[in-house]
Amino acid sequence: MIQQPLLIILFLLGIELLILRLAHHEQTRHWFNLLPPVFWIYFLPMLASSFGLLDPKQPVYGLITSWLLPASLLLLLLPVDLKAIIRLGPTALAVFFSGTAGIIVGAALVFKLFKPLIGEQFWSGFGALSASWTGGSANMIAAKEAVSVPDQVFAPMVIVDTVVPYLWMAALIAGVALQPAFDRWNRADRRIIDELGSRIVEAGQAVQQRFNMGGFLVLLPLAAAGSSISHWLGSQLPTIKDVISGYTWTILLVSLLGLLLSCSPARKLEQYGASKVGSWLLYFVLTAIGAKASVASFGSALLLIGAGLLIMAVHALFLLVAARLLKAPLFLVAAASQANVGGVASAPVVAEVYQPGLASVGLLLAILGNIFGTWFGILCAQLCRLL
Repeated sequence: MIQQPLLIILFLLGIELLILRLAHHEQTRHWFNLLPPVFWIYFLPMLASSFGLLDPKQPVYGLITSWLLPASLLLLLLPVDLKAIIRLGPTALAVFFSGTAGIIVGAALVFKLFKPLIGEQFWSGFGALSASWTGGSANMIAAKEAVSVPDQVFAPMVIVDTVVPYLWMAALIAGVALQPAFDRWNRADRRIIDELGSRIVEAGQAVQQRFNMGGFLVLLPLAAAGSSISHWLGSQLPTIKDVISGYTWTILLVSLLGLLLSCSPARKLEQYGASKVGSWLLYFVLTAIGAKASVASFGSALLLIGAGLLIMAVHALFLLVAARLLKAPLFLVAAASQANVGGVASAPVVAEVYQPGLASVGLLLAILGNIFGTWFGILCAQLCRLL
């Protein structure tokens, strides 16, 4: 069993680098079509821990999570272009946030329905899941730590977060054939699509990721400083048992700090690969979280997948009501939905399938989810706790 902190760090780092290498290699990247790299980065350390190769009780995992998670969030939020997001217009934003509301309300209602079957302790797990489905993987991990989701609760939620979004994306893509009929039934204002096309021509340039070693040496001190400041400020703010802890404040504050820096010249640090470094740090945090969990925690995953599908049903209902009230085209509904549930990797794909040339709409909406997903996840967790 590996017990030395340095050897544990090297082992986890080796898993992360191996998976990312295989996921980008031309001959092996198709292996990850069904289960994405983020799943294996979490699952393999869990296997190592479950079979006695890693000591799951080592304090080094907590240190990795506590300090590197805020640092990664800061770097991931640096390249956000708020002006480009605002240019999407009120209809696009309203449809997106309607889908977000559907996830939050759906998660709370479905938790209430499934609570006798899965147990009250899953309130925090549904909050973490909603953070992913209103933002992305980074938001899920941030919400997990902010509301202290137990590892045995978080593990099956990773399965749900892997399976349900893939099924939902397949359903959205299959629905592209319904686009003309839906827009006629909804009396959709198709001029919205032309207006979006004129507003986001340059949007794709705002999120390019590049990397060099010199930039890496600049980014790490910035991330460390942001993490330290957020930790200190979080420790000074009042706490409420089971509602908001010092670390919850840390996550909220570092998210706000990253957003503020994105409105300053610091946003230019994306040219040095800020978001890429942030992703690497986030994946490393995920390996540490996985190493504390157990394969036995996956036992309730099948039941929770059913719960996840019910959440999607509520999410779809909210979107349809918003589309009807706003006369929004199906393209906007699909792009907003995938931006919520799938994130930056898949939302542009769905948007492009519905309207070639408008992938940037899905991308910008997904980035909007990255901004607010953590806060919405914490809010949903508290709603579930109250239930």
